[in-house]
Parts: sequence; C-alpha cells; structure tokens
Amino acid sequence: MEPRPIGASRHPIDVVSPPWQLLAGGLQHIAAMVAGVVAPPLIIGAAVGLGGADQALLITASLFSAGLATLLQALGWWRFGARLPLINGASFAAVAPILAIVKGSAPAAALPTVYGATLVAGVAGTLAAPYFSRLRRFFPPVVGGTVITLIGLSLLPVTLEWVRGSAESSARVPERNLLVAGTTLLVVLGCHRFLRGFGRQLALLIGLIAGSLLAWPLGLVDASALRDSALVGFATPLHFGAPEFHIGAIVSLCIVMLVVMTESTATMMALGEIVARPATERTIADGLRAAGAGTALSAVVGGFPCGAFAQNVGLVALTRMYSRYVVAVSGALLVLLGLFPVASAVIELVPKPALGGAGLVLFGTVAASGIRTLGKADLGDPINTVIVGVALFVGMTPTVAPGFYAGMPDLVVTIMGSGISAGCVTAIVLNQAFHLRARRAVAM
Repeated sequence: MEPRPIGASRHPIDVVSPPWQLLAGGLQHIAAMVAGVVAPPLIIGAAVGLGGADQALLITASLFSAGLATLLQALGWWRFGARLPLINGASFAAVAPILAIVKGSAPAAALPTVYGATLVAGVAGTLAAPYFSRLRRFFPPVVGGTVITLIGLSLLPVTLEWVRGSAESSARVPERNLLVAGTTLLVVLGCHRFLRGFGRQLALLIGLIAGSLLAWPLGLVDASALRDSALVGFATPLHFGAPEFHIGAIVSLCIVMLVVMTESTATMMALGEIVARPATERTIADGLRAAGAGTALSAVVGGFPCGAFAQNVGLVALTRMYSRYVVAVSGALLVLLGLFPVASAVIELVPKPALGGAGLVLFGTVAASGIRTLGKADLGDPINTVIVGVALFVGMTPTVAPGFYAGMPDLVVTIMGSGISAGCVTAIVLNQAFHLRARRAVAM
C-alpha cells in the first residue's frame, strides 16, 4: 500500500511517515545494501595490505561517506540531490581500476594516489552533471526499459553468490545455505500474500530476521566481528595520507566516474518510473551533482567513488515505501555505522544466504519494472525488438562471461566490464542509429 499523500499536491515521496515506520524502513534499506558498501573497502584494503585496525577504519570511512552522500541525495541542498529515495555508496565499477592503480604504485603512495584521483573525478563529475543530464532525451521507453531490466538481471548473480556463501564456486552449495535462503524467500513471499499495509512493506526485514534466526543454530552466523569491534572508531580526514595527483590514475578514475554517472542516470530513471515521478533533466543533474560531491567528499574521509545502489531501487518497488525520508533515515544510520563499528558489526550478523533469498525478490522486482517499461515501447516494430535483444545480449555478457574482456584495453574493460553501462551505451547508440535514419527517411 502506498503512503498516503498529505494534501492534494503532496507526492508520496515527500510524505514524512511516523518515526517508527521511518526507522523500520531505513533499517530495511541498510540490510539490503550494507554488504555492497562493505565489499569494495574489503577488497581494496586487502590489495594494499592494510592491517586489521586500518582495514576497519577503511570500512567505517566507506559507510560514513555513503551515509553523507545518501542524505544529500534524499534531502537535497540547493542544486545538489535528486530528492528521490536513492541510496548512494561505494561503486563496484571503481574496484578494478583502483586495484590497477594500487598495483602500479609504491605501497606508501597507493591510497593517497587513489584518493587524489577520486577527488579530481568527483569534482569533474560535479561540474559535468548539467551537461551529462542532457542524456535524458536519449532514454525513450525502448532504451529505459532495456536498461532497467539489465539492472535487475545483472544483480541476480550477486544473489546466487550470497546463497553460495563462502563455498568454493566449483563446490556444491551447502544444504544449510539453501535451507536458509529458501526459508527467507518463503517468509518474504508469505508476508506479501497474507499481510497488509505496513506489515507487507516490512516483508524483507521480517524475512531477513527469520532467515538469521534459522541460520544461527546452523552455524551460519559469524559473531567474531561483533566481539572484535570497537564501540567508537572512525577514520579522521586524510588518515591514510594527503591526496597525491598522478595523471594516469586521474584519467582512469574520471572514466570510471563517467560509468558511475551513466549507471546513476539509469537508476534515477528507473526509480522515477517506480515512484511515478519521472526523473527530469534537472532531477538527474541534481542527482549527478550529489554523486560527484559525495565522491569528492569520500576522498577526504577515506572512501571511494560513490554511485546509486540499484538493489535499493528493487526494495522501493517491492515495498512501495516511496518516501525519500525513509532513505534519509538510512543515510543517518549509515553515518552512525561509520562512527560506531560495533553497530555495523550487528548489521553484518545477517548471513549471506538470507540476503540471497531476499535478493531473488528484490532484483527480480527491478527486472519486472523494466519489462513493464518496455511495454510502453512498440515491440511490434522489428527495429525496437533488435535494439532490446542486442542491448540485453551485450549487457549480460560481463555477467555470464566475466572474463570475456580480459586483456583488452583498460578503457574497453572499464566501460564494457559493467553490464549496465555496456547495455545502456549499446541501446542508446542503436536507438539513435535506427530511429535517426527512420526520421530522415520520413523527412525526405
């Protein structure tokens, strides 16, 4: 059930729900995205060779910067922030290029070089936002629907990895993992079938709690992080050294920023479709400014390039909790998690298989939203069918064949290695090529 607007002119995304609903909804968003926010600093910290204390600070910095960027997106300030229920956090698109930068740098200069490039990329993204937002006109339903579908489909392998847990990719998935994932999925579906109103909106949180309770006696809940976590601890600005500026690293992360902006544009348009407030050119520009500013701020506090989190779009579609203030609460909670490591350790108690069971519903819902948008396009036109088919094929290539672009130039790997950006670029180019030719033929 949608939140009821107060007054004739208030849209559901601007409704301020009761405090307990805001808190419960905010916790749901945190549960859906915390694994994605923690993964990049874990991978990068291991590559740099950070010790346990510095690794923990890198994680808290990532959570803290994600919270600030999310608050800016949801609440907005001047021309910064899309004012949509949009979560921002460390982007996976930046991980591979950052690992390349780290590999080519002296150990002491690795993170300062990364942060210098991140700072420049964030400022460049902020300045480029009003120009980049003009891509909005290149997203008719045939393109937008394809990209939204890709967002959902590209995330499904993440769900399967969560279900697998720590098992080797070649090994059989443990039965206990399947039991926890299946139970979580059934509870989420049961909540949607039998509950109404706010109870249905909390289906994901209820399912994750049920899955976690089942996982505890099965040995899938690791409480070691909770025992080892400090009550208070965060990275002070420039803790890992003052930014250093190297042209190669800067160019690499500026290209990453273009990919992040493309993905964020597609995510904002998907969210606009779901909440029935289409993302205008101004909305996209404001959202991209916030992403750029969040990225620049991340470089100062010890985080990494920020982008929109597509999994939370699925949660908005699933729960129909459209209020941006719910997401603002999530941002505030992320800031607190960044200041109090013990709190983030509590969130991380949720086992990966439980997240996987819930993710099947979340990401499938995003894909279904894309298919619904494609319904607005004329798929009886063979040209549109070709555009959708080729773009989906190109976009799914990094998902079904992760090593396909290995050994190719870095620019190709950065752009085409992200299924969302690869499919998005393909759909835009094909749509312009086919329909521009058709328009010229009509004009003649």
